[in-house]
Amino acid sequence: MAISTEDLAGSYPVAVGVATAEQWPTEPGEGVDCAALMCEAARAAVVDTGSDSIASMVDLVLATQGLSMLTDAAGRVAHAVGAPDAQVVTYQVGIPQQALINRAIEAVLDGSVRAALIVGGETKRRDDLARRAGVELPPLDVFERGDDELIAPEGEIVARPEIDIGAVAPVQQYALIDSARRAAAEWTLDEHRDDIAAVWESFNEVARANPKAAFPEARSAAWIREPGEANRMLAFPYNKWHNSQWGVDQAAAILITSTATAELAGIAPDRSVYPLVALESSQSLSLSRRADLHRWPAMGVLGRVAEAQLGEPLTAIEHVELYSCFPAAVRVQQAELGLDPDATATITGGMPFAGGPFNNFVFQATVAMVECLRERLGERGLVTAVSGLLTKPGLTVWGTEPSVRCTPSDLVADVQASTDVAPLDEDPHGAGVIATYTTAGPRVSAVIDLDSGKRAVAACDDEALAARATQEDLIGARVAVEGRTFTI
Repeated sequence: MAISTEDLAGSYPVAVGVATAEQWPTEPGEGVDCAALMCEAARAAVVDTGSDSIASMVDLVLATQGLSMLTDAAGRVAHAVGAPDAQVVTYQVGIPQQALINRAIEAVLDGSVRAALIVGGETKRRDDLARRAGVELPPLDVFERGDDELIAPEGEIVARPEIDIGAVAPVQQYALIDSARRAAAEWTLDEHRDDIAAVWESFNEVARANPKAAFPEARSAAWIREPGEANRMLAFPYNKWHNSQWGVDQAAAILITSTATAELAGIAPDRSVYPLVALESSQSLSLSRRADLHRWPAMGVLGRVAEAQLGEPLTAIEHVELYSCFPAAVRVQQAELGLDPDATATITGGMPFAGGPFNNFVFQATVAMVECLRERLGERGLVTAVSGLLTKPGLTVWGTEPSVRCTPSDLVADVQASTDVAPLDEDPHGAGVIATYTTAGPRVSAVIDLDSGKRAVAACDDEALAARATQEDLIGARVAVEGRTFTI
């Protein structure tokens, strides 16, 4: 829907301040804690607006709770930027970072706040250095005000059978998705591994030119593809450098206000980047319950609605940053959104090479996109979000011209109607075929389509079979299932 002159002069939302904060401690105890890094990014985002008065107009601060488990991060940030009376809200892990972006936009649209500040951060590198050295880090300084809201996620992320066989680590879950993708494409193991290496090499090439990338070292497709001393196999077909690299200290902040407030605060128009589309789905469906293991209909729903709102295909958008925790996430999103699989899918280098702070990368990517668009008037950027294990998607389109009116939406009903669900047998006994699998050590973990028409999750602890599974595709093999184990 096109916007009116009245919209533009009043409550149209706009990002006017963005910033990141990074540190790279080399000795145990060096660096600041997560709360301090988030506050640093937030203060820098306020400064980025060029306004001396916008901080006093911040009425809402939204923060993600990450590995630090801070329950007062938003309050600390509000105090740090000079907005102590702002409403402060923290979102627990399991809620898409898109939810914070949408809430900020909605609050500006309905006029309930003048400006909203979104912030997140992780200091896993600092924490890991201290832990490995047995160094006790100093406690956080006392902060008396707790956050006004602590938002908890809902829904099942991992099904009980998946937990029972130990297939809960993200690397295992995404390896299962990627192997199902191989079967759907009718690739050999080698063709599949080549595809994974190729897309990750393209991300690495972008990271090499990113001055903020945590891991910009050149990595060829051949190096990424093969397991080795510095690239050990974690869960076939994934090696260490197929993973998001979360051992980083990175924070980001985004300040969103209205066009009217931006003018009142004296913010120059060249600071403004507009959200055009802001969509998410809060449906939560575990992997083994998905009828099509290689697909993500939820992201497809978001893509189609985004295209309808924009009035053109997503392929027309000049800049793209797809959430890149694992190769499967990128490839599945490209397929669902109708994007060219050979086109560059990142402006940062992505989570394996730019750095993948656990519950914050979407904000890092958004900051990079806003900065990119400020230098490219008339162009647009797509940033996607993933929460869980291809569980809850998010999608934002940003632009330097407010061509359509942004309408943040949770499309959960549409997603549920578009997603086929497989009946999961909680106590399976019988024969079936392997639908997808992965290996970790001597264990083969599999999702199995039973002859009964139900779905099973089971494992086989057989070192020889695990070795064979990396050389010979087991998908389609007939197996016998007894509870949580299978034999082939």
